[in-house]
Amino acid sequence: MSVNFKPLADRVLVEPAPAEQKTASGIIIPDTAKEKPLRGIVVAAGTGKKDEPMSVNVGDSVLYGQYAGTEIKIDGTNYLIMRESDIYGIF
Repeated sequence: MSVNFKPLADRVLVEPAPAEQKTASGIIIPDTAKEKPLRGIVVAAGTGKKDEPMSVNVGDSVLYGQYAGTEIKIDGTNYLIMRESDIYGIF
């Protein structure tokens, strides 16, 4: 998926994974009890800092902190924009 948005420096644009609808045992989770997803897919990435190139690429599945990033809406889709340092790892 292509987005008409280019993050600057060490920032990345992440599309969060959808929230879980059921628990492992099959119990349906109501909207008020759903937790914010902690994983997503990198949709766009900046070029990095002068001495630090980016280590994540577009299409990488990443794990990030619960309060990482800022929520933004582009073309009706919700995304998170965050610094590369807010990402814990790549799957």
